Amino acid sequence: MDRYARARDWSEIQERMLVPLYEAVYDRLEVGPATRLLGLRCGSGLALLLAAGRGAAVTGADASSPERLALARDRLLPDTPRDANGGVPGGPRGHSPRGGRSGGRNRPRARAAVRLLDGSPGAVAGAETAAYTLVTVFEPIGCLAGDSEGLGELLADALPAAARGAAVVLAGWGPPERCATSSVLRVATKLADPLRSARSWRPARRDDLEEVAQRAGLKPDGSGRVACPFGYADVDSAVRGLLSTGLFDAAITATDAKQVDKELTEALHPHRRPDGTVWMPNVFRYLIARVP
Repeated sequence: MDRYARARDWSEIQERMLVPLYEAVYDRLEVGPATRLLGLRCGSGLALLLAAGRGAAVTGADASSPERLALARDRLLPDTPRDANGGVPGGPRGHSPRGGRSGGRNRPRARAAVRLLDGSPGAVAGAETAAYTLVTVFEPIGCLAGDSEGLGELLADALPAAARGAAVVLAGWGPPERCATSSVLRVATKLADPLRSARSWRPARRDDLEEVAQRAGLKPDGSGRVACPFGYADVDSAVRGLLSTGLFDAAITATDAKQVDKELTEALHPHRRPDGTVWMPNVFRYLIARVP
């Protein structure tokens, strides 16, 4: 199995654990055919896929990982033409979807109401004529110091493309006592300390999301909490799933993959159940704000 296939498998598994968060937001905002959604930091596109399944027109933008954006294309635009090497334009070279995965009955057909942009959302404003009614940033903040620093600029680029009164949804980790995974994430900080630029773990604060919204000039209009437990078949699956989030990349750079695997395995031990499965209850918080 090549690197892209492994990334696809584990990224999909990890993203599914946030489905209750996506669904709670979409239910509350009544996402449907009248919705024009812009998903920032859209990752591998599961949240977009769920919105498209409700009839929404969706646009995803992500500049952080061409590999994960290629997963989103595989999910949402399975009929996208491949390049001369068989790869997805903008994705890893040489990738071609495996049979039964991208073009199978569980995948949506390509549609005009789906757009994926590789880059900052600054180009989004000119890419659509109709304004967006919903902007989402489902990548949770609040577990790494500085993880919201670039969010203000990201929103500043995107909000000109949103309609007045449009909903903007931000997501974050809940308090550490309600998030079992927070103790595991400390491993990333401990191993990445040799890198001066590495971001460090810190507990989520109650007003993290409100601070981001205020800096972006948004008006808070409600919030909620959603339980999103992380469950894995075994410790090895848990290690692979957590590594796929990218939160441990700095630790791997500072040390090596084997050391990160070892310490992550030890940190997961308290969450291992008698049957060998790993279970970590978590609560995530979301904030709904409005474009003035």
